[in-house]
Parts: sequence; C-alpha cells; structure tokens
Amino acid sequence: MRIAVLGAGAWGTSISVNLCARHEVRLWARDAALVAALRAGRSNSRYLPGISLPPPLVLEDDLSRALDGAELALAAVTTNGLRETLRRMKAAGRSAPIIWLCKGFESEQAKLPHQVCAEELAASVPRAVLSGPSFAEEVARGLPAALTLASSNSDFAHAAAPALHGPALRVYLSEDVTGVEVAGAVKNVMAIAAGVSDGLGLGLSARAALITRGLAEMTRLGVALGGRPETFMGLAGAGDLILTCTGDLSRNRRVGLALARGTPLAAALAQLGHAAEGVYTARAVARLADGLKVDMPITRAVCRVLDDPRQARAAVQELLAREQKSEY
Repeated sequence: MRIAVLGAGAWGTSISVNLCARHEVRLWARDAALVAALRAGRSNSRYLPGISLPPPLVLEDDLSRALDGAELALAAVTTNGLRETLRRMKAAGRSAPIIWLCKGFESEQAKLPHQVCAEELAASVPRAVLSGPSFAEEVARGLPAALTLASSNSDFAHAAAPALHGPALRVYLSEDVTGVEVAGAVKNVMAIAAGVSDGLGLGLSARAALITRGLAEMTRLGVALGGRPETFMGLAGAGDLILTCTGDLSRNRRVGLALARGTPLAAALAQLGHAAEGVYTARAVARLADGLKVDMPITRAVCRVLDDPRQARAAVQELLAREQKSEY
C-alpha cells in the first residue's frame, strides 16, 4: 500500500520507519530545510535521534508529490496544526482516506480532531483516529505496542487496520471516536500533573492516586461529550494514561518535572524542543469542562501551574484540601 505520512516530528518519523518495512511510505514535512537534513543524514536528529531512516523511505517537502497515488494518509501533526494540514491537502488538489494521530483539543475553540475534519473534509472521505500507549522511539525500534483505531465507518476501519497492524504493532478496533480522542487529549494534561507530583517529591503513592483520579476525571468529561465509559478503561484511556504519567520518554511529564523546579513554561518548552500537547490542551479542557459543568480539579490545578510554576505546591495543597466524598 502507498501511504503518505504528514508531519516529520517524532511520531510521524517513527510510524514511517515502522510501516516502510511492509508498505511504500512517503514522509512529508512543510519545512524544506528539515527534509534536506533528513535526506542528507538519513536520520531525524532533531525529533527522533538515534533512529536510522530506512533506504526505501521517501522524504518529501512537496505535499502534492507526497500524496500522489496515496491510498492512505496519516496526519502526524499537532492538533493545532491539523486544520492547516487539511487545508494544504485541499489546496494541493489531493485527497486520500485519512487517519489522524494527534492527541488534543484545538485550543481556540476546544474542538476535537474529528470535529476539525468534519469542517474541512468532504463527507465522503473515510477517516479514523489512531491512539493508544506508544512512545515514538520504541515504535521506531520495533518494540511491541498496541493501539486503538477508532472510526464511525466500520468498513474503512476493517480495511485500514491490517495495513497498520504488524509483527510488533497490534491494532484493535473501536467505533468510539469521541471517547478515544478525549482520552488521548486529557491524558496529556494528567501527565503534566504527574510530572509536577514527581518533581515535588510527593512519592509513588501520590502518583498512583493522581493517575486513578485523573482517569475518573477524563472519563467524566468523555462521557459528557458522548464517549463510552468502557473506552477509558482500554488502551486509549488507562493504557495511554499510565504510560504517559510514568514513562521517562513522556514529553508532557517532562514539562511537569520542569515546572516543579520552578522553570517558567516558555523555558521548559524550549528545553524540551518538541510539542507537548497537554500545554495547549489544558486550558481548552478546563473551558469545556466549565461549560458542561464537569468537575475536573486536576486539570484546573495544571492550568494554575502552567500560568505560574511557583504555585505548584499551593495547587497540590488545594487538591488535598478538597471536601471528602464517596469515590464513585
């Protein structure tokens, strides 16, 4: 199958490396200088250092060429970059069934990726979201991982899943697009909280409590938006939440660790050198939760710390001082 991967960040590069062993893959980036560096060094030292780009992987800075003849497009851009990418596809006069890999809300209007796609794509274009516990470096190295492919188009999901499924990459199917997207977005916010907790030295028990209550928080919002409760106990929910809150490769967790040290947000992001979706999603989630009257105290605490890292301990104390209540 000919596959176009749109976005040459860590995840786009990783999935391209993984898939090119069994498909014809073209990796596109809008930054011509980045593409030139990838071609010259056959590695993405900026976003995925230490991983060689296989010779069959084609690198493109021309979107029309990348999409020419593509039977499937994987949008591996940030959530805030998704709309622009779809518009670039339209301007290039190219279309293909699309699967997005981003995990977040579009910050300005707190829209999920499938809502952005509904506004920018023709209704006839098959679409899905791919999410779940997966670090880019591990997927690129061929280590085992399992993901969820969610689509309201069952025929497309069943046709696309075998193309993504591989020897070490298992793909499970779901029809709960909203639930999978909300889980993928909110877990990034919780990972920032976990990083703050660890950075303050609050211990493993505190982290476990935070992950558990974070799962309850993301489930409340997801169900309020129409997601299914069981989705949040699966790969895209609990699985991705646990990985992102505990794994040292988690960008959002690393942001939380930096904030706990008192590092200003701009400096923390500069040190990271990558996008951390939770930073841009937290405030969108908080606004959405307020409008739906969904209680999300951890998210509010994260927003407070993002605004002022010096408030980290005070935000923790505020969470601990909340009124005692039943767990369920």
